[in-house]
Amino acid sequence: MIEMTAQNPIIKHIFTADPSPIVHNDTLFLYTGHDVATEADTNYKMADWHVFSTTDMATWKDHGAPLSPSTFSWATGDAYAAQCIERNGKFYWFVSTFHKKDGVSGGGAAIGVAVSDKPTGPFKDAIGKALVINEMTKDLPHAWDDIDPTVFVDDDGQAYMFWGNGSCKWVKLKENMTEIDGSITTFKPKNFIEGPWVYKRKGLYYLVYAGAGTKPEMIEYCTATNPAGPWTYQGIIQENVPNSFTTHPGIIDYKGNSYFFYHNGSLPTGGSYRRSVCVDYMYYNEDGTIKKIVQTTDGVKALK
Repeated sequence: MIEMTAQNPIIKHIFTADPSPIVHNDTLFLYTGHDVATEADTNYKMADWHVFSTTDMATWKDHGAPLSPSTFSWATGDAYAAQCIERNGKFYWFVSTFHKKDGVSGGGAAIGVAVSDKPTGPFKDAIGKALVINEMTKDLPHAWDDIDPTVFVDDDGQAYMFWGNGSCKWVKLKENMTEIDGSITTFKPKNFIEGPWVYKRKGLYYLVYAGAGTKPEMIEYCTATNPAGPWTYQGIIQENVPNSFTTHPGIIDYKGNSYFFYHNGSLPTGGSYRRSVCVDYMYYNEDGTIKKIVQTTDGVKALK
């Protein structure tokens, strides 16, 4: 188990991307992708998903990679963005990867769900098949539109999953977190590209995503008073990040602070396919709108 001291990027011994934080038993767990592309590669190579944890926002423990596309018998290819959440004492890790076609690659992007009794695993495929496959969403012609799932459970117990590349999709989930409940809805928030992160704060729903219409991506967001929308565009909260044409939000409140996780390419030999997770403070205005994120190399202060 490797311990690290936080300065941005907070993880330095491997390349990490697509951060997803949760809090369990007073510990913050951070789930990430893992870039393994070489400096010469011109596309993503993402081997697996890692788990890190902290209790002070300064020292991070690496719990290894308890999940990879090979966990899923139906999957092939890379470990794209994912999010883990807790419900009814179990941890459900919603992931995006690619689906085999006739036993080999070529089936398009798909969303799966793994489950564990502990936040650090071991995880197993919860249902033995993909939750969403390319053929279920026909609004866009490209095969990688079903990526980047984000899941939250509302105060009334209803769970929702949002995802997408090029357009945003959402659907209700049954209480078991492994079945879709009803039809998939597709919509297009202003400048939406990918990487949605959905949460609720003080009665307001937030849909935060990678946007700006063209790469390099920025982080933009909408708000709503209902998870089904309508969503009101609120603007850009994070400008381009250093040395990466993608970025990805992960937002959490922990021990009295709001934290904004993202990735950039600022480690030595880093880049758009060799990214690194960072964290900075997040602040809200009185009306619930989000103040611009200030990207720092210092990161956040250690908690006492």
